[in-house]
Amino acid sequence: MSPGPVALAAVAAVVDALAALGTFSDPLAWLVVAAFLAGAILERFDERRARYAFAAAWLLFGVFWLTLIHHFAFVQKSIIEGIGTVVAVPVSVAVAVLLFRGRDSLFVASRAIAFMGLLFLPFESIPLLRRTLVETVTGQTAFLVNALGYDPAILDGMTVDGHPIPAKQRPYWSTFVFYHEGQPLTYTVLVACTGLGSMAIMGGLIAAVDAPLRRKAKALLVSIPIIYGLNLVRNVFIAVGFGKQLFHVFPGVVSALFGIENGVMVSYYVADRIVAQSLSVVAMLAITWLIVHELPEVLTVLEDLLFVFTGREYDLADALGLDRTPESGELPSEATRSEAD
Repeated sequence: MSPGPVALAAVAAVVDALAALGTFSDPLAWLVVAAFLAGAILERFDERRARYAFAAAWLLFGVFWLTLIHHFAFVQKSIIEGIGTVVAVPVSVAVAVLLFRGRDSLFVASRAIAFMGLLFLPFESIPLLRRTLVETVTGQTAFLVNALGYDPAILDGMTVDGHPIPAKQRPYWSTFVFYHEGQPLTYTVLVACTGLGSMAIMGGLIAAVDAPLRRKAKALLVSIPIIYGLNLVRNVFIAVGFGKQLFHVFPGVVSALFGIENGVMVSYYVADRIVAQSLSVVAMLAITWLIVHELPEVLTVLEDLLFVFTGREYDLADALGLDRTPESGELPSEATRSEAD
């Protein structure tokens, strides 16, 4: 039984409302980071006020994720990211409520969001940093693509063969051009394709915990190069897979699932939205596993996340046989030292 006109109109109204909210996502991102930073600063002087500041920041964070639902679910047509943004809204509200009720262990996750924003937003917002990052990743991806025996053109303009390049927003040297049956197929490296988001997540988590500086540095050296390298492999996989049409499988099913009208896009959606994004989740879990063995203090954030979803307390350190206590003789971080004082 097909949905009636009233139901369709209601769905269209919701989608339009989400699209309108999406126009506020960029300024809201800065406001969210500022709110979390305010909480982190207050934490050093007044934990009670910091708790309320962090709680308010998480509520604002929930609104921020709400503004991104249309982008990820309807523009990017990403199943994983779309579901993630929808789930992030109630999770953010739940964290805010738990903070209001006194769950101060969530201070660590709150500080992590502040650090993530400080790592991510400058590259997203400052033109020189953004262009340098995008074009550096493009050049390294091109080197690997060429090493595989492919030689696509790389453009810095906004058009190819007189037609606008889809999804390209800036005239960076960032677009790979392949040809399939005389039709240009373009793959453009954006900030989202640089691995910056994943590196900011891991960097923020590592920076937020109270742990010896030596182990923090080691955790960064373990995680960041791996994320960066795997992201280059991801770019090569998508560029070649789409450009050479290697993943044109189940075109009817894929086209229906993602609302694709141009059949050549099937390879792109299979390579990126299905294979690459699924493997990215697995990779992040594996990298997290490596980090917690070097920096068990990160488990506090994971335990809080499990509590938000299940309402049960967990001791992951005990389950994994890890010791949260810094080794004797190590230099504590500033935060650890202040607690000792």
